[in-house]
Amino acid sequence: MGIIVQKFGGTSVGTGERLRAVAEIISETRRNNPVIAVVSAMSGTVKAEGTTSLLLKASELALSGQEFASTLESIENNHLQALNVAVSNPDIQRDVGQFLKNELTQLGRFLEAVAVIRELSSRSQDILMATGEKLSARLLAATLEDMGTTSRFVDLGGVVPEQKHEVDPSFFYRLQGHLAKMCHPEGSEVPVVTGFFGMVPGGLLRTVGRGYTDFTASLISAGLGHNVAEEMQVWKEVDGIFTADPRRVPNARVLRQISSTEASELTYFGSEVLHPFTMERVVAANIPIRIKNTFNPESPGTVIRNDEKQQKRVTAVTAKRGITVISLSSNRMYNAYGFLARVFQGLADAGVVVDLVSTSEVSISFTIDREEDVEKALKVLEPLGTVSVNSGRAILAMVGEGMAYSVGTAGRMFSALASCGVNIEMISQGASEINISCVIKETDTETGLQVVHRDFMEEA
Repeated sequence: MGIIVQKFGGTSVGTGERLRAVAEIISETRRNNPVIAVVSAMSGTVKAEGTTSLLLKASELALSGQEFASTLESIENNHLQALNVAVSNPDIQRDVGQFLKNELTQLGRFLEAVAVIRELSSRSQDILMATGEKLSARLLAATLEDMGTTSRFVDLGGVVPEQKHEVDPSFFYRLQGHLAKMCHPEGSEVPVVTGFFGMVPGGLLRTVGRGYTDFTASLISAGLGHNVAEEMQVWKEVDGIFTADPRRVPNARVLRQISSTEASELTYFGSEVLHPFTMERVVAANIPIRIKNTFNPESPGTVIRNDEKQQKRVTAVTAKRGITVISLSSNRMYNAYGFLARVFQGLADAGVVVDLVSTSEVSISFTIDREEDVEKALKVLEPLGTVSVNSGRAILAMVGEGMAYSVGTAGRMFSALASCGVNIEMISQGASEINISCVIKETDTETGLQVVHRDFMEEA
């Protein structure tokens, strides 16, 4: 009976009713396997109303010298309301209610200091963000206790030493072992762990992003190792990974299994699968990852395995919107040694992140997905030649390990797009040969997704 690490997103624990549903999932899993539960901060159906968004709003108000107490009051009311629904035992209600009030009172004092000095460092922002996970983890632990399952609240906020100034692979390797020891279940208990694991140099939010709770679960899983951890489960609001976005492609279906390489490609090119950092840690430890639906726990979900080899030519199709194509033409490129290095070094120095690249003897085109990078790129490129900018584009990506062994896949994809009037502006195939990507107009995205899905994934 290996340990199952279960990560629950903010929407999964967003209300008292949902907290009880999650506690039931944990208790049911606990019948056969020890469980470690990792939770995000509470969130509703609207992201702006979630705890993390409200905490960020409170910090922005404090920085600008505006009133933030009402925002903290909203956070407190949301959690107290969830507590009253999820927990019936008056003693547990009282203890957890006091915990909530103490945490938010302390946070209020911290923000008062921010309002005075008008400064919020990355370390200070980490302190702010840690509050959300502490509140939700404490609530879930209380809910489990109220339902008769022994639990232990684990706050990882102080794990990283204050004197730590550098983050490298060895840092995370040591950290994952430490986290695994802290979170290992004792007896029949269920450790309920904060998604926030400490104030890393540069700030956890800036270093990893808002998907850091998935990363925490992956570190714990990797620290346990494949001989101890049976699998890592990520509980979301969908039944698993689909062959395409079901909101855009009605015939999209859930994939029962997918390789880690395919999952990484899909994440990069628009599908909300898992943070790449997350898969890297768990895959390296040879532990399966299962995507499950909190609101449909009976669904088997999608399993991501390191050694899963797909025989189908194409596994899924995805799209990344909000793309801008920037093209540079210059006769100086012709037979010029180091010209491309000069271009990309300049872009790197300016902090411009590039997605796809296409080159010829006298021109180069590339895509970016951040609007604020356009002006930075222009400053780098305009001294080098003639520059053109085309916004309102999308990257359509077809992913599948079977493509490496199939002749004519690219031609079939391009013919399918042409048949419905979708013009291709750029083409790129990854070195791994499991991804064929092309740039199209953003207005053609839905049509492109549907026709490629129909031709490759709805075959008889």
